[in-house]
Amino acid sequence: MKFTSLTTAALCATVSFASAADLPPAEPTLKMLEAIKDWEPLFDGSTLKGWKGAGYEVQDGAIVCVPKKGQVLQTENEYSDFALDLEFKLEPGSNNGIGLHYPGSGDAAYVGMEIQVLDDHHEKYKSIAPWQFHGSVYGVQPSTQSEKSQLKPAGEWNRQQILCIGDHVKVILNGVTITDVYLTGKKPIHDEKHPGLERKTGTIAFCGHGDYVAYRNIKLKSFAPAAPAAPALSGNPDNTAPAGFTALFNGKDLTGWKGLLAGPNDNPINRAKLTPDAHAAAQVKADERMRANWTVADGALVFSGKGDSLCTAKKYGDFDFYVDWKIPAHADSGIYLRGIPQVQIWDPANPAQFNVGNQKGSGGLWNNGGAGKDGKEPLVKADKPIGEWNTFHIRMIGDRATIWLNGQLVVNNSIVENYWSKDKSVPIMREEQIELQNHGNNLWFKNIYLRELPY
Repeated sequence: MKFTSLTTAALCATVSFASAADLPPAEPTLKMLEAIKDWEPLFDGSTLKGWKGAGYEVQDGAIVCVPKKGQVLQTENEYSDFALDLEFKLEPGSNNGIGLHYPGSGDAAYVGMEIQVLDDHHEKYKSIAPWQFHGSVYGVQPSTQSEKSQLKPAGEWNRQQILCIGDHVKVILNGVTITDVYLTGKKPIHDEKHPGLERKTGTIAFCGHGDYVAYRNIKLKSFAPAAPAAPALSGNPDNTAPAGFTALFNGKDLTGWKGLLAGPNDNPINRAKLTPDAHAAAQVKADERMRANWTVADGALVFSGKGDSLCTAKKYGDFDFYVDWKIPAHADSGIYLRGIPQVQIWDPANPAQFNVGNQKGSGGLWNNGGAGKDGKEPLVKADKPIGEWNTFHIRMIGDRATIWLNGQLVVNNSIVENYWSKDKSVPIMREEQIELQNHGNNLWFKNIYLRELPY
């Protein structure tokens, strides 16, 4: 990427940056990526098939930016949400970039996003700003490279993973997280306009600046948003997961589910403080209550109206989640995301709840702040008539959720506030159980599918 005259000292005087100690470790992310079996190769090792552009050629099993010729080389296909894994090699002073959501023309750093590729500790870059160092989202979010370099010496191969899922961008270099940012609300650090932050899809591009850079072993896993409603599941037998998803309910029994601990340990903050023995003892009692009040009939989970919420046995972080639900007249329920209430389910025609807004429909984040709070009320009323099955599709990334009800967007990338932290000083858990909420009435759930998203 081209460089401005803005110096590191000038930037640091007005902007604070996360240090390496603030970033999450790379190991959990790498473990998730290592479990992926269906990566898409973007480079066959011998030709530029699948790519278009100028100034690049294949040398010794790598895509090479030809010195003084390299411009932009981009994929023929576009990608929205993905994990990218590749190796690269620099020469002393090399400068390049990896464009994300590139529209096909213009400066990738601004019309899309650019992850800087740079031999950033070379003498000629001694005055660059933190957001110009290798691995930065150029002009938007600095990496930790200015603090401690994770690059191998010029001439050696580096391995790098890039997550670009929703508003989350994460860069791991040689096994170390160097950038981790959620872009919603982010403003460019410098004065340049950056419309690319709003783009949701585009090509992946290598952005040349006339310097030698080599790339090899390039592969991608798409995590493009799933279809928002039941049509994605058409022709799918009940409780049989669509491609890429896991069925959390088998349609036969309560395998994979557990009971909710009795209060005050229904609060995940309190649960986390329990000793393993205390937690195990409490779980035995919770599971007894679960088996007494949650049953399976006709391929659906059925709640008696007594007892407690039903919880996934496993904890989840970022995910796409489908669930079908049905309620009787005047009923109330919800979906807890990472142990946090709740994606609201209720009867929009129940006059007893008109004073709290049920007539606006299900799907809002009911416990978000007060009236008018972002996400608290659904954008549209999308409920089907009482007694019919409804479908939620919930995408959770970081502390934000996007929710579709019966194919209609009802919550758009809204923060899920931590109900359990009254002053909101405690962030929501990075991973926790999903809960089907008890509210003292009969409930039915089926077709519960989840796809984990790396983070």
